[in-house]
Amino acid sequence: MSTERRKTEHIRICLEEEVGSKTGGAGFAQYRFRHRALPEIDFGEIDTSWQWLDRDMKVPLLVSSMTGGTEEASRINRNLAEAAERRGWAMGVGSVRAALERPELSETFRIRDVAPTIPIIANIGAVQLNYGYGAAECSRAVELAEADGLVLHLNGMQELFQPEGNINFKGLLRQIEQLCSTLPIPIGIKEVGWGIDGETARLLVDAGVSFVDVAGAGGTSWSQVEKFRTTDPTRRAAAEAFADWGIPTAQCIVEARAAVPDCTLVASGGLANGVDAAKALALGANIAGYGRSLLGAGVDSADEVALVLERIEFELRAAMFGIGAADLSELRGTPLLVRPDRDWK
Repeated sequence: MSTERRKTEHIRICLEEEVGSKTGGAGFAQYRFRHRALPEIDFGEIDTSWQWLDRDMKVPLLVSSMTGGTEEASRINRNLAEAAERRGWAMGVGSVRAALERPELSETFRIRDVAPTIPIIANIGAVQLNYGYGAAECSRAVELAEADGLVLHLNGMQELFQPEGNINFKGLLRQIEQLCSTLPIPIGIKEVGWGIDGETARLLVDAGVSFVDVAGAGGTSWSQVEKFRTTDPTRRAAAEAFADWGIPTAQCIVEARAAVPDCTLVASGGLANGVDAAKALALGANIAGYGRSLLGAGVDSADEVALVLERIEFELRAAMFGIGAADLSELRGTPLLVRPDRDWK
């Protein structure tokens, strides 16, 4: 099956089918902020500005890598990018592999004309380094997307359940290290919804990656997505056994920050609102990312996306106001209460 057709199926399934992780959430529900009745700050002066990849952002928020490679994906990417530019978010595009295989699809990943100032991140599956891809292809991906950096995604479980999946992940750390030492661009690593633990984060940073997106469990389960694509009865049945697989995002943040104190951490995977972003930042993330929750609006229009982004931003700032954090440094220094038991309300 062509990469283009696969991307079309992914969009449809994510919009129409129940593909959420069954882990019980991304882990943020177990944490609460301590409300401050006298915050002693002006809501209008709360500063959420951030800088990443040498570009200014109005908020430390990211439209996570989702799609590209089809006409519909092109429209979605442009709607997402236009809204991200308006609101000052960063944005990642889906895997650029489709355009490397078929150059005529390159335009579906080009969004710089509608997003001239924000950080843009190109994307390729890390496993492709074991299937003939190297520095030249990665450089080309960044060039095609007119991006500021590259993220290599780790999606072993997805590839395993994918009918046409590439499942040789042997020796990838060495390949990643070589790529980081060769290319003069920021290279990051992200999961796709099962999480990066502290030990793996440490190995990746030691290999030279510039940022890590923990992309934990709690949002989209790609084994569930691939369940709706496969005709293999074994894989289809087995997907149910892995519906709750993965490390919740909140736990990934805590582990990764402890393991790599100075690395830029992105927290994505099941974030439902701006309060989750505030919790992610307080736990140690630098940036919070949103994916499938933006996809429906992305199908509609840039205006619809911008409304969702604006709501998330307001929720983030409202949480900061509620704890008296005037800027991101104060938010990141805020202790969170751990819910003592499931009955605490």
